[in-house]
Amino acid sequence: MSLVQRLEVRQGQALVMTPQLLQAIKLLQLSQLDLASYVEAELERNPLLERAEPELPGAGDASESGSHQDESHADGFEAPEPDSWLSTELNASRGEIEGDFDTRLDNVFPDEAPVQAREAGGGDMLSLTPPPYGSGGGSFDAEAPDFEASLTAETSLRDHLASQLELATRDPAERLIGGFLIDAVDEAGYLREGIDGVAERLGADPALVTRVLSLVQTFDPPGIAARDLAECLAIQLRERDRFDPAMQALVSRLDLVAKRDFAALRRLCGIDDEDLVDMLGEIRRLDPKPGRAFGSSAVEVLVPDVFVRAAPDGSWLVELNGEALPRVLVNQSYYARVVRGASAEGDKAFLSEALQNANWLTRSLEQRARTILKVATEIVRQQDGFFVHGVSHLRPLNLKTVAEAIGMHESTVSRVTSNKAIGTSRGTLEMKYFFTAAIPGAAGMAAHSSEAVRHRIKQLVDGETPADVLSDDALVQKLRSEGVDIARRTVAKYRESLRIPSSIERRREHFAHGSAHHAALALR
Repeated sequence: MSLVQRLEVRQGQALVMTPQLLQAIKLLQLSQLDLASYVEAELERNPLLERAEPELPGAGDASESGSHQDESHADGFEAPEPDSWLSTELNASRGEIEGDFDTRLDNVFPDEAPVQAREAGGGDMLSLTPPPYGSGGGSFDAEAPDFEASLTAETSLRDHLASQLELATRDPAERLIGGFLIDAVDEAGYLREGIDGVAERLGADPALVTRVLSLVQTFDPPGIAARDLAECLAIQLRERDRFDPAMQALVSRLDLVAKRDFAALRRLCGIDDEDLVDMLGEIRRLDPKPGRAFGSSAVEVLVPDVFVRAAPDGSWLVELNGEALPRVLVNQSYYARVVRGASAEGDKAFLSEALQNANWLTRSLEQRARTILKVATEIVRQQDGFFVHGVSHLRPLNLKTVAEAIGMHESTVSRVTSNKAIGTSRGTLEMKYFFTAAIPGAAGMAAHSSEAVRHRIKQLVDGETPADVLSDDALVQKLRSEGVDIARRTVAKYRESLRIPSSIERRREHFAHGSAHHAALALR
């Protein structure tokens, strides 16, 4: 066999991802904040794009307001000159003015010139003269004061602790160790580095590090710089003067508190049921994360992309949130004017590319809005029972079902439902919330949504009595009697996701509350 070179022509199909197609796909999966940032960057980069500002209500009444002002002048009313009061002299003494306004005239801001008093005719006369331009005074000709410069910045947890450290000690070594410990405190307020590690890194005595840590733990907020949850609670209880031997024994065995082993806790602390309930209630009122009040992460508000409201005929109206949609326009007149004056080929090519990108962006934004509305409308149609009756009527739904109904690909539906929300009468929910797994029905009945089954488990647990605490097996039997074919391990998984304790722990909690209630009645 010989190796030869030859030319062949083959026909095939391939998907070419143009930059415009990549842009449309990228815009489809962006959230509102990311989309606003992207559009803002395009507005700065492309000179042919401009933001479509909404018309202000009453803007057309400017001429009418002007005519009213002219009529007021015609009636003989003359407006005072804006600067006339600045050059007047007040016939009052300095003491009288200071007494009327309960202040001193020399009490001015650093960037203001003080009011000067001069003698005139034997009495104290005050001449109010405007300060020079740019001095920050009250002249109408000067620039308006910058109120934003006087706003206080948000205090971080580190700054809050560092300011207390400066007042707590003057020793340079203690300040150095205290600053290192403060830097090692995480956002929750816990110290994540051990004493020995800090002492080794700083070359300090571990006893000195321990003493400085005890000093830092007295700072506000209470419980700061604790090394674990037990120490955090102990610091807060010690500040409230409630860290007695019984409470100390309770805090040392938080594992029993988590298990709700109240019998073991009563034996350990040597108390009765009523005291145990009071102590547990006091622990619940403590803050397990004292540093979260100084959280630096901004909370993002979930703004709906689509609104759903009931129509008069009983159907549902689905509409886009106009305030969340960016509005951009292509300035064709500006392009025509500039391209006529462009002589260089490079300038013409730049303008042509800018026009093409601007047109593609506006079309991509419009296509994005139509696709979101189309997918949301199908979701509302599929989950009609949820909007009428609530979570218990939520049906199982997947991306394939929606994609086949609207004639789109599953990947497109997945991009649309990512980082998008629907505003309903039951709250603002993410689009992903309506896509739930299916749990088969018993005896050939229809499948059930996993979210609806989880909601039903919570209802059954909330309605149980102290004498009839439902185990996982009992929950399985009740659900099967309602037509839900579910396994015990699935019930346990859903119960744990809802943070519902086991039946043994719930029975202990009911018993403890019942014993405390009977004890309170006996004392009465």
